[in-house]
Amino acid sequence: MTDPTDLSRRTILTIGSAGAVGGALALAGCAADAPSSSAPASTAPPLVEETPASPTAAPDAPPVGDDIAALADVPVGGSIDAKINGEPALIAQPTAGQVVAFSAVCTHQQCVVAAAGDEFHCPCHGSMFDAATGDVIQGPALEPLTAIGVAVSGDRIVATS
Repeated sequence: MTDPTDLSRRTILTIGSAGAVGGALALAGCAADAPSSSAPASTAPPLVEETPASPTAAPDAPPVGDDIAALADVPVGGSIDAKINGEPALIAQPTAGQVVAFSAVCTHQQCVVAAAGDEFHCPCHGSMFDAATGDVIQGPALEPLTAIGVAVSGDRIVATS
C-alpha cells in the first residue's frame, strides 16, 4: 500500500468518501503538512473560554462592557457604591439576579449620592432616591437619577453601554 503522506489531498478526499478508512487516511494526510510534535495527540476538544449566561440575565442584554462587581457583592434588596467607566455609580439588586445601576451624581446640585440599602442618600441636601428605580423619594431633588445599562454575566455584573 502507498504511504498515506505521499497521497494528494484530492486523492485522500476521494478515498475518504469510501468510508471510515478513508477518513483515517484523510487525517493522516492532513497531518503530514503540520509540523511534528513530540507531545502525544489529544482527543479532547480545544478549550474555549466562555462567559456562562446567568439564568436570570436578560437575554437581550449581552455583556459588552466593563466588569463592575460580583453579583454576590450586591445584597438582594440592597445596593452598593461602584464606578462605571470611571464615574461614580450605584448598583442595586431589587430581586435575586435582577440588577440596576444609576449615576451617583445627584440631580439637585451634583453631589455624589451614596448607597443605603434599598435607598440612595445624598449627603449634601438630604435627597433620597429609590434604589430599584432611581426615582426621588424625598427632595430637594426633583428628577430621578440617570439609569446606566448593566447586565448579569455568570456571577458578574457588567456594563452594557
